[in-house]
Amino acid sequence: MSKNEQAAAFYDLEGTLVSTNLVHTLGFYARRQQGLLQTIKKSAQTLAKLPFFAATDLYSRNVFNEIFFKSYAGESEDRLRFFADELFEDVLKPAIFDGTFELIETSKKLGLRQVIITGALDFTVAPLIKHFGIDDFAANRLEFVNGYATGRLLPPVMAAATKAKWIREFAERENLSLSDSYAYSDSISDLPMLSIVGHPAAVNPDFRLKQTALQHDWAILNLK
Repeated sequence: MSKNEQAAAFYDLEGTLVSTNLVHTLGFYARRQQGLLQTIKKSAQTLAKLPFFAATDLYSRNVFNEIFFKSYAGESEDRLRFFADELFEDVLKPAIFDGTFELIETSKKLGLRQVIITGALDFTVAPLIKHFGIDDFAANRLEFVNGYATGRLLPPVMAAATKAKWIREFAERENLSLSDSYAYSDSISDLPMLSIVGHPAAVNPDFRLKQTALQHDWAILNLK
């Protein structure tokens, strides 16, 4: 690392720093549906799909994204943003793993730039990331037309190899050394982002990631 270069710590969010995932967030919004019979019907249909979404995520993150975010189609942008603070207090904040703050504080003491890269929606995790004291993050963004969600994501879609691409571009722009940087994730789907840094760590890893970490002698952490 040259004198002008810094290093960073790149974190996945769901399953890594908190126990919740995108399905929990959708369930929260579905339960906040108001009033009209049509809206109640949509809420019930969304809640019924939650186990299917969980299974799809295990199968393929890209397929999951294609199907999952369509559930937000027709939702008011104002309403979604209005409930973000309640989502943080009721769902996300209680789900923070016991060891999360210690990991972040240790990383900060090393002088590492703190960055979260997540497949969650930007407005849903902004209060949580502020709570962590982290300034830099990349998240998925819903497309809104005339104040209502279309059910599509704006590019780049944060998943798998796209996360690694974003990290490379961010590091180049910010003059960060990837060989001196760290990355943390719980899922084998984030193997691309773990593989491009000098210090990858499997956090609360799924079976496949744990086996990969053991084979490559990567750090394995348990924040629960």
